[in-house]
Amino acid sequence: MNKSYRFAEEKDIPLVLKFIKELSVYEKMEDQVIATETTLKEWLFEKKIAEVIFPMENNIEVGFALFFHNYSTFVGRAGLYLEDIYIMPQYRNRGHGKSIFKILSKIAVERNCGRFEWSCLDWNEPSIQFYKSLGAVPMNGWTVYRLTEEKFKKIAEEQ
Repeated sequence: MNKSYRFAEEKDIPLVLKFIKELSVYEKMEDQVIATETTLKEWLFEKKIAEVIFPMENNIEVGFALFFHNYSTFVGRAGLYLEDIYIMPQYRNRGHGKSIFKILSKIAVERNCGRFEWSCLDWNEPSIQFYKSLGAVPMNGWTVYRLTEEKFKKIAEEQ
């Protein structure tokens, strides 16, 4: 088995969207995907707000990881934030997840990041155990809050 990775290019937008949709099915959130090829092109390749890597097996893309930089005022440096990681079911348990974390860790080191973070659904026990095996720890005492587009637009319009 020949494993490698590569960064996504603009021609890969349909594949990125395919993997996003497959991930949403796994996470039982398929009704929440509103991303389109147009929005992915704008945000990933025109605005360059995030990056995508594909783990490869025998020159076949077997999943994706989408990440971007955040910033920690306490650390005083950028961090790496993994928004999504997905490996196709038939390619799981072959080391692709660990490979992605190794690649992203190297990127974090090269870019002098102070942190490498991500979120995980509370029910996703296989992923939680995998993350803990890497040495990751949950951020107890922190809860993620979110304003949807509808809500923040409403706030922005208030006087």
